[in-house]
Formats: sequence, structure tokens, C-alpha cells
Amino acid sequence: MHGPASPGWLLVALCAATGAYCLLRMRSSVEEQRIAAGGEALMGFGMAMMAVPATVLTPPSWTWPLYAAVFGAASLRALWAARSSPHHLHHLVGTAAMVYMAVVMAGSPGAAHHVPGGAGVPLLTGALLLYFVGYVLLSGARLVPVAVAGGGAGVGWGDRPELARACRLSMGIGMVAMLLTL
Repeated sequence: MHGPASPGWLLVALCAATGAYCLLRMRSSVEEQRIAAGGEALMGFGMAMMAVPATVLTPPSWTWPLYAAVFGAASLRALWAARSSPHHLHHLVGTAAMVYMAVVMAGSPGAAHHVPGGAGVPLLTGALLLYFVGYVLLSGARLVPVAVAGGGAGVGWGDRPELARACRLSMGIGMVAMLLTL
């Protein structure tokens, strides 16, 4: 992503840690939680790879179409899964945002992203920013009561609702940061 290296590395660390925790959540005994955690792990690690500062590592030209294909497939899976669970609609928006960012980066490697014939934020970027800022605020508000109540005794790491929500909140914050630097 474009921008200074220090915040980029912090974003890489946040997204990679979130992806690693989501892998731990895949050990849950509840199938729906395992499936959601797998998709979130893909998002976390994909965001970490995309967030590596361009000043440190310039990815080869084939990287962005590969990201678009991987997250395009994840978008189709999220669309299919959204039939039975509204939570997957958020996965659909997230994976579609990753496809969008990969396409933008493929079209403008090493250059800033601008609206043709004008200045400012492109409409789709602005809409995604609004969605993810709203998601972060809502997730933060939902996290507070769960974190205060805490998890029950004997609850495994994959079944802790406050940690799963914190994971989703972290990825939402990461997505906002990535869209701002686009």
C-alpha cells in the first residue's frame, strides 16, 4: 500500500496477528464458527500481505491479479454463504473491497489513485470507507458489553465471542486504514 513505512508495518502486524488468531478460532467445535474463522483468517493474512509498504517491497505485476482472483473466489463463496447467514454479507463486502483494492493497485502500481478529470476520493472508495467506519463504530459498541461480561469458564479460544468480535474489529480498522492510503 502507499504511505509511510512505519504505519504500514503496524498494519501488517495487526492483520497478521488477527489472521493467526482466526486460525486458532478454526479449532472451534461449532462448524459455523470454524467456517467464518477460515474466511476471516484469509482476510487477515491477505490484508497483511497487501499492507507491506511499497517502499520496502514492490510486488511483481502478477501479484495484484492473483489477489483479485483469490478474493473474487472468496466473494463468490461469501455470496453463496450469505443465503443462510447475514454475517456473510459483511464477508462479501470485505472480500469485494479486497478485489477493488487489488484492481486499483494493478492499474496504478507505485502511483496514487485519483478520479479521472477531478480530485478527491473515488465514489466506490468513499462508499467502502463509510461502510467500514460504520462497521468499526458498531463493532466497538457491541464489543464493550461482551468484554465486560467476559467468557465463561472452560470456554476454548475458538469459542470466545469477545475475542472473535475484537478480531473483526481489528480487521475493520485495518480495512479503513488501507482504504485511506489507496
